[in-house]
Amino acid sequence: MMSKQFIYLLFSVLSTANVMALDFFYSEEHDFTVETLVTGLENPWSIDFMPDGKILIVERSGRLRIFDDSKLSSPIKGLPRFKAKGQGGLLDIALDPDFINNQILYLSYSGADGSLLGTEVVSAKLVGEQLTNLKILFKALPKSRGGHHFGSRLLITKTGELFITLGDRGDKERAQNTNDHAGSLIRINKDGSIPKDNPFVDNPSIRDEIYTYGNRNMQGIAMHPETNDIWTIEHGPQGGDELNLMKPGINYGWPVITYGVNYVVGTKIGEGTAKATMAQPIHYWVPSIATSSLLFYTGNKFSNWQYNAFVSSLVFGQLARLKIINNKVIDEERLLNGEFGRIREVHQGLDGFLYFITDDSDGSLFRIKPVK
Repeated sequence: MMSKQFIYLLFSVLSTANVMALDFFYSEEHDFTVETLVTGLENPWSIDFMPDGKILIVERSGRLRIFDDSKLSSPIKGLPRFKAKGQGGLLDIALDPDFINNQILYLSYSGADGSLLGTEVVSAKLVGEQLTNLKILFKALPKSRGGHHFGSRLLITKTGELFITLGDRGDKERAQNTNDHAGSLIRINKDGSIPKDNPFVDNPSIRDEIYTYGNRNMQGIAMHPETNDIWTIEHGPQGGDELNLMKPGINYGWPVITYGVNYVVGTKIGEGTAKATMAQPIHYWVPSIATSSLLFYTGNKFSNWQYNAFVSSLVFGQLARLKIINNKVIDEERLLNGEFGRIREVHQGLDGFLYFITDDSDGSLFRIKPVK
């Protein structure tokens, strides 16, 4: 039997010789390789898998392309109107659960009204390399200036709800204003209507679409495969990135409570780290790792990672693997350490392997496979 050291040396030689674009890594549960699939992507922000295995790739600057058999398609036509500014642009993508029959997908982006911006979501039908039947389902209001904290991850449930994560748009006080969409988790039906059991329906002082509030900038959302609970991750300020279990109608505290501090000067934000009327995170990171996406692994290629949560990191270029039991994080392992750059999203493929993209002007798509 070959030792791990020999395997590592073999992969290193192959990589150096350009025979295989592979890198080998150790981990507590599964040693793995990272394979480069495509380079030259302009700030890729999200991916999703079509039923035939093709990969849809969103580039924040304004392209949606299909990756198939080592080739990238021409940009898809018919995109919604958006404005790329700061952290804004073309953002998340999610396929309808019945995409194989209806070819419907959902896109989020920073939509403009003159000089004002806000997160918007559309549905559209993909026909070849063209989007048709665009329908605006949601606009975050009020729109505002600036290019920060659009949030913008999408989750579609099997029962037809569409969750949309939002940020505070760089104005922290907005997250506690329930007549403002900013800094909240949105829940609508996938046709754009409002679920009758949303927690604040018919409350005139709170927008009907709001499911939770007091969130700083959520850029990851996932449904637990066993409990169907909704989980999110959000960026803290300097420290205080959070993993939260989302419950309807709950105030998650930003900016009244946080485990982070003000940038540069390190001064206190709000009232402290806890308050009786506000939810505590399930897990938090100090220092921040800049959490950018979330998934629960359900495949069969990494058997020891079953139902583990994976959180991608921008600032350290890591994947945090979390073992969660009874809604408590009992173990965290950091996979990778900046070898590939800022990891914008980690995603599970139809083949059970893990895929991730790096957010850079020359970004890339990678695949993680186990070493047996």
